[in-house]
Amino acid sequence: MSFFRNTVWFIKGLKEYTKGGYTSASKDFKASDLDVDITGRSYMITGANSGIGKCTALAIAKKGGTVHMVCRDPKRGAEARQAVEEESQNQNVKLHILDISKPRDVARFAQNFISSGKPLNVLINNAGCMVNTRTVSSEDGLERNFSTNTLGVHMLTSAMIPLLSKQEKSRVIMVTSGGMLVQKLNGSDLQFEKMNPFDGTMAYAQNKRQQVVMTENYAKMYPNIHFSSMHPGWADTPAVRSSMPDFYEKMKTRLRTAEEGADTLVWLALSESVHTFDSGLFFQDRKPVSTHLPLAWTRSTKEEETTFMEKLDSISQQFLVESPDS
Repeated sequence: MSFFRNTVWFIKGLKEYTKGGYTSASKDFKASDLDVDITGRSYMITGANSGIGKCTALAIAKKGGTVHMVCRDPKRGAEARQAVEEESQNQNVKLHILDISKPRDVARFAQNFISSGKPLNVLINNAGCMVNTRTVSSEDGLERNFSTNTLGVHMLTSAMIPLLSKQEKSRVIMVTSGGMLVQKLNGSDLQFEKMNPFDGTMAYAQNKRQQVVMTENYAKMYPNIHFSSMHPGWADTPAVRSSMPDFYEKMKTRLRTAEEGADTLVWLALSESVHTFDSGLFFQDRKPVSTHLPLAWTRSTKEEETTFMEKLDSISQQFLVESPDS
């Protein structure tokens, strides 16, 4: 089954996820969808210092929105913020330093942002990682891929729900990956202790499946907020070059640009037409698509998803209680 999933997925990817797939899909895009004035609306983007996150920050800044760039590295974050401000000529571009893999820091950051009184209309969960060697933090005992891609995202999103709920037409967007199509939700091994040998690519794909399940469940839990997840396709970004060097070398002539990868993310963040779609859907090239491959047996039960979400809440609570600012 694993071989079948991977083969079907790769064939699908060659057709849809490449630059050629984007060129074909973009023929149906409506330019008017992005003809918007978002002055006064506030957008938070994690992992905003490079690649898709930076492209999205720039696109939003050019449209007049207030942009909160959340970055892990202070130097790279400051350089990115300055570049976005200068190119967009928008003075409302803010930098926040946060390593989303550290749950205590996520809790403090969220509390401090809420206490500042700043509004938030759209949260874009873009930050992520693919660590190819199983790495457990000595500080909190969490495996790095899980703490970054799943737990940190859940903690930030959950903390921002009250703030987002105060705004009309608020949105949360999850930048996930088509790689999740080869994975069924596995809520019993969140930190990959049973994965032998450890495979960073499959761990990442599992995290991305988890993000899709999280998005679907958030949509049911918070009907006043519009949730969506999206796949940027195979794009040429610093993260792809560093985390998947072999894939990059084989596919580099067929990869989308970072701007093309960011297109659907920008559309989900800005377009009014997004609200014509149900909350909780998974998007690719501005269209909702299936979250499962045919005959791949990757669907999870309601009970499995409920248990998974409860586990995330339970782990999160440990760090919320321990946070000095809580």
